[in-house]
Amino acid sequence: MVQAREGWQVAGSGGADQGTVRRANLALVLGSLRESGARSRARLAGDLGLNKATVSSLVGELMDRGLVREGRPERGAVGRPGTIVELNGSGAFGIGAEINVHHVTTLAVDLAGEVVSERKTSGDTRELEPARAIDRLIELLEGTLADLSGRGEAPVSVVVGVAGLVDHATGTVSVAPNLGWQGVPLAALVRERLGHPEFLVEVANEANLAAVAEAVPGDPERRDILVVHGEVGIGGGIVADGRPYQGRMGFAGEFGHMVVEVDGRRCGCGRTGCWETVIGLARLLEEAADAEDPLRSSELSLEQKVAEINRRAAAGDRRTLEALRELGRWVGTGAALLANALNPGLIVLSGYLGEVGAWIKDDVEAEVARGVLAPGSGGTRIALSTLGLSAAVRGGAAVAIDHVYEDPTLVPRVGLSDLGVKS
Repeated sequence: MVQAREGWQVAGSGGADQGTVRRANLALVLGSLRESGARSRARLAGDLGLNKATVSSLVGELMDRGLVREGRPERGAVGRPGTIVELNGSGAFGIGAEINVHHVTTLAVDLAGEVVSERKTSGDTRELEPARAIDRLIELLEGTLADLSGRGEAPVSVVVGVAGLVDHATGTVSVAPNLGWQGVPLAALVRERLGHPEFLVEVANEANLAAVAEAVPGDPERRDILVVHGEVGIGGGIVADGRPYQGRMGFAGEFGHMVVEVDGRRCGCGRTGCWETVIGLARLLEEAADAEDPLRSSELSLEQKVAEINRRAAAGDRRTLEALRELGRWVGTGAALLANALNPGLIVLSGYLGEVGAWIKDDVEAEVARGVLAPGSGGTRIALSTLGLSAAVRGGAAVAIDHVYEDPTLVPRVGLSDLGVKS
């Protein structure tokens, strides 16, 4: 049975005005269809503990807003079969975006999470002033918005991921060491460049967004997970009991800056021995290839570098395989620290770590088994992301569309359906 989200109340519970209660119940119905699938109004009423008349009214309003639609008659029903109610994927859209060291990306999804537009440009953004990097983002966003406009639609939200500390309240990138940014009011700049649109514009840490992408709604195995997201830098995300955990000011998950080697290398953040210095992509490339090797050329994209590492490993190149084994041991060292502290069900290796995961997973698991105090690693398992290098931008799109699930009234009513009781 799907429960109301924290702080929400169902109809008749008192203590809130009718508008608030109705929004909560609309969200409850929409979320139930998302997590547990299409079914009749009668089954929805039973699953949610609401009466049939209330559910029929709520479904009617969701239909008016274009968020659900009627499908086939329910199979196997006793008596007169009810009509299935299902999500209408084209009822709402959200956009995720990402500014990273090697690329800028945008991706739009519909209410059902299906990708409807994807745009990407590669290049080293570290060589750009923030304004130039934002130029690239705006160009892609305008193209994505045009894609949606061609469908006669606009997004409910745009969520931009950045590899750095983000002040969520103001949409400011406080510090992004690998981009060289400090105090960049990204949300305000994007709103201004887009002409102050009606939809929301938000900014988040990219690894937190990657964690959202990995936390599949309705999957009990994904309710307590940590995500270690690797590209040039290393970030992390926490999902606790199915909900993203961002900390008091939104800075949780900076796993890459745990100190794992006291006398190690200086990190881009200015400290010494951060986890990022031993498992970031730059360290792997350095261990796997000489400086003049094409693998380390700035002309290769991130995807090309990772593909070449995998090719060399598959060909049995000894230096590449040893570099990957060393990478696995260091990933496992940090993962054991995280498992001891937080005891997640899964630690998911994302970004480039997921892409080379087949070569490092055994070493990671061995280090976790050695380093975790609890028997059987405390039940923590290591998993590899299947989202490739797009996890963060997919997470941004998911957060954008989640606003509709949290408050369906963000989507305007376009018609008046029959709100009578239906089975």
